[in-house]
Amino acid sequence: MSGGSSSSSSGASGSGSGGGDDKIFENAIAELLVPLLPKLTFEQLVESIEVPRSKENGDYALPVARLNRYSKLEGKPNEIAAQLAAGVKPNDVVLSANSTGPYLNFRINKQILINRVLKQVFEQGENYGSTNEGAGKTIVVEFSSPNIAKPFHAGHLRSTIIGNFLKHIFRSRGYNVVAINYLGDWGKQYGLLAIGFERYGSEAELLQNPIRHLFDVYVKINKAAEEDPTIHDNARAYFKRMEDGEPEALKLWDKFRTLSIEEYRKIYKRLNVEFDVYSGESLMTKGMHQAFRILEEKKLLEDNKGAQVVNLSEEKLGLALVRKSDGATLYITRDIAAAAGRKEQYNFDQMYYVVAAQQDLHFQQLFRILDKMGYDWFKSCHHINFGMVLGMSTRRGNVVFLEDILSEAKQTMLEVMKKNEAKFAEIENPEAVADIVGISAVIVQDFGAKRIKDYSLSWERMTSFEGDTGPYLQYAHARLCSMERKSGVKVNPNANFNLLTEPEAHDIATQISKYPEVLKAAALQLEPCVIVAYLFQLAHSISVGHSVLWVKDREIDIAEARMALFWAARVTLGSALKILGIIPLERM
Repeated sequence: MSGGSSSSSSGASGSGSGGGDDKIFENAIAELLVPLLPKLTFEQLVESIEVPRSKENGDYALPVARLNRYSKLEGKPNEIAAQLAAGVKPNDVVLSANSTGPYLNFRINKQILINRVLKQVFEQGENYGSTNEGAGKTIVVEFSSPNIAKPFHAGHLRSTIIGNFLKHIFRSRGYNVVAINYLGDWGKQYGLLAIGFERYGSEAELLQNPIRHLFDVYVKINKAAEEDPTIHDNARAYFKRMEDGEPEALKLWDKFRTLSIEEYRKIYKRLNVEFDVYSGESLMTKGMHQAFRILEEKKLLEDNKGAQVVNLSEEKLGLALVRKSDGATLYITRDIAAAAGRKEQYNFDQMYYVVAAQQDLHFQQLFRILDKMGYDWFKSCHHINFGMVLGMSTRRGNVVFLEDILSEAKQTMLEVMKKNEAKFAEIENPEAVADIVGISAVIVQDFGAKRIKDYSLSWERMTSFEGDTGPYLQYAHARLCSMERKSGVKVNPNANFNLLTEPEAHDIATQISKYPEVLKAAALQLEPCVIVAYLFQLAHSISVGHSVLWVKDREIDIAEARMALFWAARVTLGSALKILGIIPLERM
């Protein structure tokens, strides 16, 4: 398939994180290497230098073999690394060089790092790490997209929070992002639902809890249809009346849709998710007529037992059914219309569909059909897929509704918080705080590994305040906020950062300095786990710093320098949580 991607590597391309100043140490190292490697340019050397995971051998490293991509090296990487280490002349910025195997390692002046990174965070505040590389470009992200009358379940949760992450990460790169909730609000199941509601529906229950009541009706009518197949025929006939625009048939459907959206908005508010547009398959009728006209003009339609298909056998994608024998349209038909309509309306540069991996074939077919229809922008369409959540159940048994999961998480956190009576008494609205901590637990566990991986829901691990969990990150943020409130030391941007000489201070500053590159990597890979892994590193360095870098009752100059460092750490931690769609708590 030569077009739209269904992989995880279709991120927005970027020009680095914030320009040349962010690479002050890479630049300084490259300047020392240019005379020793005359066949390579300064820019090539800067691009080849990396920050190693372990700082045991150096703060920065050059994997010598990497230079082969620019110019064939003469000799073995191990030997070249040793020769370069001997030839480097240290200065005030680059303090030393050494080699370990094929790596050339460098120690840099930590005081320069601390001064530089704290100055940047004070200047940029919550925008630290963001860029404007996407300025003037538009990205459309379609995510969440629940089916009305079916439960808002774990799969929709994953689509919702991954899509929300994409929205935030792209906006942090300066893109204009249009967040679309494309509701599954059309199709034969609405005929089935209408017939079911006539039999089993209750106006009172519909108004009280529309999603749950419609689901109950849907289950009952499906069960009845197993014994009476004519129900399905009636449902198809009812949906055909809807497609033909019959007012009476549309009236009930419109009621179901309106009430369901109101209910969804409450769940989204709880999840801290906002959409720019609520769209839906039902709005695609006009676009479908245009799509069929182009499919016919391009001679792409084939008759198959009275139905119409697009034959994608040559591409090993099978037959894509676009119109049933009774004339009813399908999901893919409406997706073709939606894609063309969005290109016309938003003139997007990229469009991302955040949908489970089970739909991989569907999107491969969709992108290929768009290609065959002559839409060259099909290459800008990407399927962002993800794995399954296994064992999505509460302590009280199986669950279908996301709301039950969130309420379970909230209740669990409330129980844990109550164990510390003194702190619990300080919290103004413990129910709301417990809800946010619970949702943080759910999101961080979900984002703990690459999107495509299935994972098992673990209540015990997820809701713990210890280890790599959402509550642990919230606690780290709240503790820093508490320090700012209670220490009696002001946050002074002009503090003397040269007083931050401890290794623990260097570690915190080093973690803060990584944030722009972490955002860049997360935007390229479209993987929230990149930010989650970083957050735990940052939080761990802060935790170690608390035991050494005391602020209260210290000499004022030292106290202010340390407070400035902790403030910068708190701003960075809070910004990263917001990119994940999590509200950072100030008290808990």
